[in-house]
Amino acid sequence: MEANLTRMADRVKQCGKKLRPHAKAHKCVDIAKRQIAAGATGISVATLAEAELLSKAGIPNLLLTSPVADPLKIARIVQTGAMVAVDHVQQAAWYEEAAAKARRTVDVLIDLDVGDHRTGARSTEQALDIAQAVDRAAHLRLKGLQGYSGRASHAGDFAERKKVSEHAFSGAIATQSAMKHAGLSIEILSGGSTGTWDIDLALPEVTELQAGSYVFMDLDYRRVGADFRHSLTVLATVISANHEGFVTVDAGLKAFATDRGYGPEAANLPGAGYRWGGDEFGYVDLNGSAAKPRLGDRIEFIPPHCDPTVNLYDRIHACRGDNVEAIWPIMARVQGPLV
Repeated sequence: MEANLTRMADRVKQCGKKLRPHAKAHKCVDIAKRQIAAGATGISVATLAEAELLSKAGIPNLLLTSPVADPLKIARIVQTGAMVAVDHVQQAAWYEEAAAKARRTVDVLIDLDVGDHRTGARSTEQALDIAQAVDRAAHLRLKGLQGYSGRASHAGDFAERKKVSEHAFSGAIATQSAMKHAGLSIEILSGGSTGTWDIDLALPEVTELQAGSYVFMDLDYRRVGADFRHSLTVLATVISANHEGFVTVDAGLKAFATDRGYGPEAANLPGAGYRWGGDEFGYVDLNGSAAKPRLGDRIEFIPPHCDPTVNLYDRIHACRGDNVEAIWPIMARVQGPLV
């Protein structure tokens, strides 16, 4: 993990950009602090809960990347001091009202739909309307644009990811140019992810990177060619070894993200396969494995998708070799001693 943190931070700095890594990958204050110490300018978050957690812990320069459409949540977001993303003039109005009541100034990015069709202004014209509304608001401060494409990160091989990401950012750059022509702030163009990090750093107009999964890596990112180190595993125990060709472990559908259509990989059993065995069980097929695990043996698994796998747990064991150096809470879910 430390190697991943250092590699990303150093490369971003060499390219003259800023790094605002996404905490949705780890949901962990301790890792966010290490990212800042490694050189990150701030931290991106996806939810109000993440913003409140990291703000309370003193993490600086937060960016809430998800547009919010609930005035009650918006009032709480304002209290965190986070920069926010909006994709509608109504959101700008809600933030202005909340900021005025709190006597605060809120930094704002205009969120753009760069091809994912998930959130974001659908056109340059709509983005300009929102930007002008933010610029007129007394308690909002327009900082620029957000152009994030998750689709590009998983588009295929390097050439395909490059094609999709550059096309996505071309629309953001066109909007950036229009905003500059209109005299509006274009200080920030934020976006990019682990799957396109080395592609997006080459774009002059992009000012900061939101990559997050590079901290842990997973099977999905390895399949598209990302070459950060696997630092996250789920530890399971062999609970049945009565068959010749496979063993059963206590890690099934509730232990890993299931959205990728394939299971985890045993990190320390080369050639072994994994099959889902139910909510609490998994089968480890041993066709290519050198030795059959015994009852009670531990097996480490690399998850298919790190972000939603982390979300299933309440703590991370930080290990150096066979030594547990620390236990870090996930989303402050642990009540009582960390053991």
